[in-house]
Amino acid sequence: MPTLKNRKIFERLLNEQLENLLKKNIDQPVTTLVEVPGQAPDFTDQATFESDMDLNIHMKERDSKLIFKIKDALERIKDGTYGFCEICGEKISDERLKARPVTTVCIACKIKQETQEKLRGD
Repeated sequence: MPTLKNRKIFERLLNEQLENLLKKNIDQPVTTLVEVPGQAPDFTDQATFESDMDLNIHMKERDSKLIFKIKDALERIKDGTYGFCEICGEKISDERLKARPVTTVCIACKIKQETQEKLRGD
């Protein structure tokens, strides 16, 4: 588990990321189908509009997943399980946590997971 000092650093980092994501999602609402102009001038404009909407929705879904992971990491900090691999139970290195503060697995287990996914064709 990270030291108390590092836990506070990770907690602050995660809270800042969460705040930024929540602010971003409030400031940039998803365009809804209700807001689609009655008739697009041509097929190219309609395709561009739909492509932009798909991208916007994809980004919002990605942000929602990250928000969930951040909240989960903050909960793990509170309950004392943050910084431990959920697969092998070993300590996750501070370097890994700095690179991916929401991670739940150590680098060795992540490599094993990715290798197994490649073998299965995932």
